[in-house]
Amino acid sequence: MIKGFKEFLLKYAVVGLAIAVIIGGAIGKVVSSMVADILMPIISLAIPGGEWRNARLVLSTTTAPDGKTVVNAINYGTFLGNVIDFIIIALFVYLITKAFLKEAPVAPTKACPKCTETIPAGATRCKYCTSELAAA
Repeated sequence: MIKGFKEFLLKYAVVGLAIAVIIGGAIGKVVSSMVADILMPIISLAIPGGEWRNARLVLSTTTAPDGKTVVNAINYGTFLGNVIDFIIIALFVYLITKAFLKEAPVAPTKACPKCTETIPAGATRCKYCTSELAAA
């Protein structure tokens, strides 16, 4: 049973996926903190009113039987703040991913003169039509 479980973990790369989820969650916290604690206070300086995330369009105000005021409003400040947060977080995730993941160089290829399939440049026999190729 343990052997089967170990094979399952290795075959489906479950451990690597688990590590990726944990690291992704940690990076998400760092990026969210950077947006909320560093970037948004600077952005708030450029937007008049300071407390722009609390901006809302009041549709109606009523008084409940217990005397509390109930406000029905469209909270567009919260919505705009979340959109800006998303854009900044997506940009940072893109930049971090781009910095760590480099594209692998493309292996040189050539076309088989007999069948015109693309094959590695150093091949001496075509894997599609099995014809002999001239030395490169």
